[in-house]
Amino acid sequence: MNEQWTLPRSSAHTVCPFSSERKNRWAVILAGGDGERLRPLTRLIAGDERPKQFCSFLGRETLLEQTRRRVALAVSPNRTLSVVTATHEPFYAPLLSDLPPGHVIAQPANLGTAPAILYSLLRVAAVAPTASVAFFPSDHYFSDEERFMTHVDSAFDASDLRPESITLLGIAPENPEVDYGWIEPAQPISEKGAFSFHRVERFWEKPSLALARTLMTRGCLWNSFVMVGRAQAFLRMIRRAVPALYNKFGQVSSALNAAEEESRIRALYSALPSTNFSRDVLTKGAAQLAVLAVSEVGWSDWGAPQRVLSTLAHMGVSAEWAA
Repeated sequence: MNEQWTLPRSSAHTVCPFSSERKNRWAVILAGGDGERLRPLTRLIAGDERPKQFCSFLGRETLLEQTRRRVALAVSPNRTLSVVTATHEPFYAPLLSDLPPGHVIAQPANLGTAPAILYSLLRVAAVAPTASVAFFPSDHYFSDEERFMTHVDSAFDASDLRPESITLLGIAPENPEVDYGWIEPAQPISEKGAFSFHRVERFWEKPSLALARTLMTRGCLWNSFVMVGRAQAFLRMIRRAVPALYNKFGQVSSALNAAEEESRIRALYSALPSTNFSRDVLTKGAAQLAVLAVSEVGWSDWGAPQRVLSTLAHMGVSAEWAA
């Protein structure tokens, strides 16, 4: 039986931040990566070893600042957390100086996306147990940010209608990209309205060129890694997929937002393995996932120098550092 999600008509057209019905919506910006693949380019631009999210590629705004501005179109800055890595403090501190300490989650080390996501979820759940949360990587480019954020807004609406489900935002592909992860949609959940929600059949990670071409013809989508759902739904999925990681964080949950949090978290991270959320959590929880197709937003994951340069060339921009 196909369930139908009837979303509010307004969500398909406008982003209306901070209205009363959005007070239980939170966002987490993932900014703890090391950006090794882009380091030759960021070193050229900035003259130091900063990761890409703290670098300005267009104008004066860094990728992190661009992400914060984009997220604020749908989620109040008062309910937006940024996850960083403590060793990057010289680079993130000036960019996040306007935030209260509790809104900056400084990991002792970068151990992959799963610990970063779990840590931030526990912090949100401690103050807002019924919250819906959207996760945003900090190294993405969009030519149409408002259009993209209307899709995020719709995914928030879906989490209210179906609290046990998590929605991934899948980008309609422009080419058979071999360095992206792909999402294969299954049957539709909602066939009405401006947005198309589908169940997730499976994930394809960095396919061969031949397979990428096949995936493109089958209507598969690029995985943007932007995802929206209830905090409790995320926590249940993590607990089922990586129970050891979940239980280790559970041992320090009583210290969150307390004086001993920093020392307890430092001890925890010293004994944690690196864990990838896409590989170790999402691929095991496809039954709990939906995918929302996104098109015409000019999206690019700036994880490699050629993607940055390709985007700039497409825009007709000639950056001084690229000359």
